[in-house]
Amino acid sequence: MYVRGVRLRLAQLYGGLVLYGVSSSLLVLAGLGLDPWDVFHQGLARHTSLAIGTWAILVGVVVLLLWIPLRQRPGIGTLSNVVLVGGTMDLVLGHVHAPHALAVRVACLVCGVFLNGVATGAYIGAGLGPGPRDGLMTGFAARGHSIRVVRTGIEVVVLATGWLLGGTVGVGTVLYALAIGPLAHVFVPLFARGRPMPEHALEAV
Repeated sequence: MYVRGVRLRLAQLYGGLVLYGVSSSLLVLAGLGLDPWDVFHQGLARHTSLAIGTWAILVGVVVLLLWIPLRQRPGIGTLSNVVLVGGTMDLVLGHVHAPHALAVRVACLVCGVFLNGVATGAYIGAGLGPGPRDGLMTGFAARGHSIRVVRTGIEVVVLATGWLLGGTVGVGTVLYALAIGPLAHVFVPLFARGRPMPEHALEAV
């Protein structure tokens, strides 16, 4: 039973991370605005020869290094997150062309935001380690700072920097900001049934 439980958690983790990469790709394909971190990744990609997913991986590695002074411990989910989300994005965006019809772009946006919420619930609910960016925020929170203030401060800086670099900010950015919290509050507990909730899981999204 224990081995079966571990396998199910791993399947949930990796399914969630792949879905996260796919959902993030849908937001890029929609071209109507990205979440703050992907605005930053896209801005970096537009000034280099590296793809947005590759930048997501590289930034994830840098953020993970910031865990060291915060004494955060990564799990298998953390390390998998760094590689799999960005890798999935590069795979999808390398084979799928962006649609031109506005209706299709809006559909990509709505599906992307919704599936991102499902994916967030799946990988966090697996309880095998937070993503590097989530862990950065919870690391600061563990030192007496408000996680909402820390999250807002980091994401405002990331979003503004990405926008200045040419990343796409738009209605999709606003929709994501409004929807991801409520979606996570539904899907994180749903996928975490039978397991203790990860510390600060709901506050981090």
